[in-house]
Amino acid sequence: QVQLVESGGGLVQDGGSLRLSCAASGSFFSISVMGWYRQAPGKQREQVAILMSGGDVNYADSVRDRFTISRDNAENMVYLQMNSLKPEDTALYYCNAYAQISRELWREYWGQGTQVTVSS
Repeated sequence: QVQLVESGGGLVQDGGSLRLSCAASGSFFSISVMGWYRQAPGKQREQVAILMSGGDVNYADSVRDRFTISRDNAENMVYLQMNSLKPEDTALYYCNAYAQISRELWREYWGQGTQVTVSS
């Protein structure tokens, strides 16, 4: 099993910055994709940014040029630097990872989420 623990959320003013962190732990061989998703009240969960183990990155259009995802493969950590935050970025942010837990089995895991609130 793999556990994902997020940290770094909080309350920030419009235009402010936050840095989210996610630590992966447990029993696994490797992790391919790590990323961040978010869900605002009354809305569906949406992808924010994902980072492949090879370095390819994909951002949602709404956060491109404001958010930066990075990863420490040695420590099994993924980060999300969020700049120029807007009230519409308010959501519960989830860490996501695809981990190889046996020779031929990959599974998707989710963290419990960290709240980001941007006040206007």
